[in-house]
Amino acid sequence: MQEKASPKLAVSGLKVYYFTDGGTLRAVDGVNFQILGNESLGIVGESACGKSTLGASLMRSLQFPGRIVEGSMVLDNRDLSKMPSKEFDGSVRWKRIAMVFQGAMNVLDPVYTIGSQLREILHEHEFQGDIARKISESLKSVGLDDSVAKRYPHELSGGMKQRVVIAMALLMDPELLIADEPTTALDVLVQSQIIDLLKKLRQEKGISVILITHDLAIVSQIADSIAIMYAGQLVEMGSAQEVYRDPKHPYTQALIAAVPKLRSSEKEIHFVAGRPPSLINPPEGCRFYDRCPHAMDICRKNPPAFERKTGYVHCWLYEKKSET
Repeated sequence: MQEKASPKLAVSGLKVYYFTDGGTLRAVDGVNFQILGNESLGIVGESACGKSTLGASLMRSLQFPGRIVEGSMVLDNRDLSKMPSKEFDGSVRWKRIAMVFQGAMNVLDPVYTIGSQLREILHEHEFQGDIARKISESLKSVGLDDSVAKRYPHELSGGMKQRVVIAMALLMDPELLIADEPTTALDVLVQSQIIDLLKKLRQEKGISVILITHDLAIVSQIADSIAIMYAGQLVEMGSAQEVYRDPKHPYTQALIAAVPKLRSSEKEIHFVAGRPPSLINPPEGCRFYDRCPHAMDICRKNPPAFERKTGYVHCWLYEKKSET
C-alpha cells in the first residue's frame, strides 16, 4: 500500500475574529484543509465570506482589529500561529510563503521604477547574490522583458503590473504562493494569461499555489482541489473533478448552476437567492439554512462533516450517505 504524502501545509480548526465596537465578527470560523507540495488549491466563495482574511492569516498579515483566536497552521511540522514574530518574519514571510494581495496592482509606488522597488525588497531581505541578475531573472520568469525594470508603474498595462506583483512575490523563491483574486479588473484574455503563468510557475518552480477567488471558471483552469467557503466556513472540499462533476453541498450546487454555459440552449439566468448571514451573530447551525432549498429542522443544529473521497461536505443531506 502506497504511503500517503505528508501535507506541505495543514490548517486545523482555524478561527480568526475581528473585535469591533459592533461585536465580534467571525470572519474565519473553524476552517480545516491541507495542501501538498506542488499542489494547487482553489478557495471559492462570495465576497465577504472570509477568503481574504484566511489568506492574510496564513501570512500573519491581519489588519487590526483582526486576530487569530484558535487553531493551527502547520508548515512542515511547525505551527506558524505560535512562531515568534521575529522568526516568522526572518525565515517564513516571503521566503517560504508569499502572497499576491487583492488589488495588489495599486501597491506599486508611482514615483519609483519597477527595478527600484524590486531592489528594495532584495535589500530588505539581505539578498547576497547579484541583484541586477536576480531582478532580470524574476521579470523574465513572469514573461516580462528586463527592460521593464527601468519603467514606472503608469507606463505598464494592468496585465503587466499584475505580472510585476507576482514577480515581487516570487523574488525570494517561496515554496507556497497565495494569490488573492489575481485576475480582478483584468480583461478575459489577460485573465487567461495570468492563470497560464501561475500554471507555468508551478511546473517550473514546483511551488504550491492557493488561489483565492469568487470565480469558479477561473479556478477550474488550475486547481487540483477546491474548497468552497461560505460565511466564514469551508462547507465542502474535494478534488476539482469531484466538486465540479458531483457537487454535494447545496451552496456548491447553486454556485456551479450560476456559471454561464456557452454551449447551453438554456436562457434562464441562475443565481443564489437571498443574502449571507451576519458574521457578528451567525446562525447556530448551518449558515446556508435561510437560502437552502433543502433546509430541514435538523439543519438548525451544527452541521456535521461527512467524508467524501478526497475531502468532506458539511451538510445533513448526507447523514446516511457518507462516502468512504
